[in-house]
Amino acid sequence: MTDLAITAVRIPETPDGGTSSGGGRPDGASDFHACQALREAHELEKWGDLDRCPTVAEAMEFWRGNEYEERHLYIARLGTELVGMCSVTLPLRENTTTAGIDVLVAPAHRRRGWGRQLLEYAESAAAGRGRTSLDAYCEIPLELVEYSAGLLPAKSGAGGLPRDEPSTAFASGAGYELEQVERSSRIALPVPPERLEIFEAEASAFARDYTMVAWAESCPDEFVAEYAVLKARMSTDVPTAGLDWGAEDWDVARVREDERTLARSGVQVQVAGAVHSVSGALAAYTVLNWRPDVPATVIQQDTLVSAEHRGHRLGMLVKLTNLRLAQQRWPAARSVLTWNANENQHMLAINISLGFKPAGYEGEWQKRLG
Repeated sequence: MTDLAITAVRIPETPDGGTSSGGGRPDGASDFHACQALREAHELEKWGDLDRCPTVAEAMEFWRGNEYEERHLYIARLGTELVGMCSVTLPLRENTTTAGIDVLVAPAHRRRGWGRQLLEYAESAAAGRGRTSLDAYCEIPLELVEYSAGLLPAKSGAGGLPRDEPSTAFASGAGYELEQVERSSRIALPVPPERLEIFEAEASAFARDYTMVAWAESCPDEFVAEYAVLKARMSTDVPTAGLDWGAEDWDVARVREDERTLARSGVQVQVAGAVHSVSGALAAYTVLNWRPDVPATVIQQDTLVSAEHRGHRLGMLVKLTNLRLAQQRWPAARSVLTWNANENQHMLAINISLGFKPAGYEGEWQKRLG
């Protein structure tokens, strides 16, 4: 049998594969585009759309890595035929015993053992960097979960995934444990204005000491230090079940680097926040992202209310503010897609009341080495 050749993918400097200085296509640029094509084909096969798929510009920025996370993408071939790809992500500032693992095999080469070889290659690369806790993620369409004959329960105690689904069987067979399940949800746009007005009137009665603020792309200087504090809390305040994941260290420099990366990726950002009128503190925020290459879908990112300001319906209010702004700014958008841990009942309740409907379930897997 021909040996599987697994090689590192070189990330091109520009989306077309050239260099920023105007040179020709560097070695390995075709590998990057082959991986992107494989990812897009997989997303279309599974979902029928590219809503969850990074664009070329996003993927290019992501795989370059940064001072906070090192990222490695590998491509696998039999001769000249593309078999699949795998990847390893390595946090550098915190969570330095962990690594993110991903494997994708082309449809024509599945169930031949190549996926296991790719997984072992990625795991070996992570172990070689001293990582002892591996995490992986895979989302499954709603109907496969709803009509499953039996679910593998998450260790969090909330939700499960179909035992007979290929990704579940693959992860379980490789020694990964299902720590948590997240539900993806979607709301159709535009949301009727009368619905937004009703929820806003109800929530505002609990938040008389707070003022809504908003910005696009770049956080105003007056809020950025507190915004960094809230983003650090986001890494620990949301449910993470038994995942080996500690607090991220966010400061103003990291916020600004994140904003520059999103801008280079072609991602447009809309943020709404709540400011405490008495203290002037930024008490809550929520983020929506939109990509011109995927115009019909807005992606919901973080939503957080600082612990000392909870109980004032701020989560609902910042979401309402941002939904209005998103509809005005991105009229081509037809839905918002979001993810919440199954045990995060408070945020799920907000989304359900707004009109979000289940769209899929994502497994969050973990394997401890040694």
